[in-house]
Amino acid sequence: MTGTFINVGTVLLGSVAGTLLKHRIPSKLSGTVIQGIGLFTLFIGMKMAFEGANPVIMVFSILIGGIVGEALDIEGRLEAVGRWFEARFAASDGNFTKGFVTASLLFCVGPMTIVGSIEDGLRGNYQILLTKAIMDGFCATAFSSTLGLGVGLAALTVLFYQGALTLAASYVKAFLTDPIVATMTATGGLLIIGIGVNLLELGKVKVGNLLPALVVAVVLAAIFG
Repeated sequence: MTGTFINVGTVLLGSVAGTLLKHRIPSKLSGTVIQGIGLFTLFIGMKMAFEGANPVIMVFSILIGGIVGEALDIEGRLEAVGRWFEARFAASDGNFTKGFVTASLLFCVGPMTIVGSIEDGLRGNYQILLTKAIMDGFCATAFSSTLGLGVGLAALTVLFYQGALTLAASYVKAFLTDPIVATMTATGGLLIIGIGVNLLELGKVKVGNLLPALVVAVVLAAIFG
């Protein structure tokens, strides 16, 4: 789990740096940086979504995953965790929960998380996660300068989610074929597009409730891929 530990460290360092610079960075500049990250997030999501996966499987993955996610209220639970910490450690920071949820989703949904964790778990190769860690560190700095300490709390989400993928990788090595990974990547791209929409405030996409789509995509790809 070397890559995951490095990733957690860069998120924490980036969050501390952004929080310290919060009052030195003009609000207009912070807003522009967030919009830039939102546009880049849309680009990455679209690029992933168009990379050769079966669109029918993707549609059913999103639909079924969304139904499951709404039933479990995943996003509501994430927000509840953020509010719990906010009430105890950052009562005056109204963006705490938003920072935690947004950063948690952005840092954990994507091909680098999935493929990087698998590589780290199967072969001990954490180069992908190292690259991701550097990117997440810069994003954490930008986010925390606007959204505050909640971004740093997302390091826990990275630790548990990414760490769990790494530990589980050795047990599912034979199962993760190229078509399955491609389908997971493309479906994850759709979720990242949703994150970009939220960052640009073009609407409110409940990306957290769509997370089960990644699991559904694996099952459908294994059956029909």
